[in-house]
Amino acid sequence: MNTSDTPSPRPPALDVRHLTKDFPLGLGRLRLRAVDDLSLSVAPGQIYGLLGPNGSGKSTTLKALLGLLAPTSGECFLCGIPSEDSAARRAVGFLPEAPYFQRFLSGRELLRFHARLGGLPRAGREARLEEVLASVDLTGAADRRVGTYSKGMLQRIGLAQALVHDPEVLILDEPTAGVDPVGAAEISSLILALKARGKTVLICSHLLTQIEEICDRVAILHRGRLLAEGPPSELAGLGDRQSLVVENLPPEALAVFGDWLAARGGKLLGVEAAPARLERYFLRTVAESDPHAAAGAGVAAPNPLRR
Repeated sequence: MNTSDTPSPRPPALDVRHLTKDFPLGLGRLRLRAVDDLSLSVAPGQIYGLLGPNGSGKSTTLKALLGLLAPTSGECFLCGIPSEDSAARRAVGFLPEAPYFQRFLSGRELLRFHARLGGLPRAGREARLEEVLASVDLTGAADRRVGTYSKGMLQRIGLAQALVHDPEVLILDEPTAGVDPVGAAEISSLILALKARGKTVLICSHLLTQIEEICDRVAILHRGRLLAEGPPSELAGLGDRQSLVVENLPPEALAVFGDWLAARGGKLLGVEAAPARLERYFLRTVAESDPHAAAGAGVAAPNPLRR
């Protein structure tokens, strides 16, 4: 076999190698360690969730991946390209948590502006704008000023500007922040459609139910360190139980059902309306790593180090 004809494996879409980032705290040598020796690898075509309480290092990790922050040590790569290289930036689209858009522009004008920033050639540019507007269901509102958009529409035009130059990787920071349940479901559907087209999506979100439903793998950070990583179903231990979905049963019917299960060696452990399984695992993992944190508070104290 001619090995020269064998295609080389694709590099990870996102690759974080021993990333550490310290920030100075005033005068002297006191430093705040925001990210501590973090290594992650995201395969092409995956939806990957980055989870953690406030102050866990998620934003710092995203900024390092985007080439906006220089690591204290370690490396970050996008599609095999060092993140500080301008070519890496052309491979990624980014939706920040609180995007600011010029309110006087229409949706179409905003996309045209970002298309030019992204280096999209003039030939075919307008056709690409129409394609992206249709993909986020904003064709009918394309000529309205952005200042008139609802929160859900703003998130969708934000997703459109991240997509307009057709990047291989999308990094989405809280894409459903402030969006109602219907809008959040629409954005989840858009993300799944991007995966179907072969895109890689890194998503930060506090909506753990959404993460559990759409992500292939997740990583949980706390105080800049990786606590756990893997498929949501494995992390939450979902393989050892089964769920039955039925309409409301009266107490006497539940009792009969419990007896029926017991006669067959089963056990009715409880009745839940909407189990948040990954959320339970997330809170337990964070609490075990930081016993001094208030239960459910989700706020990490600073971790100053002297260097």
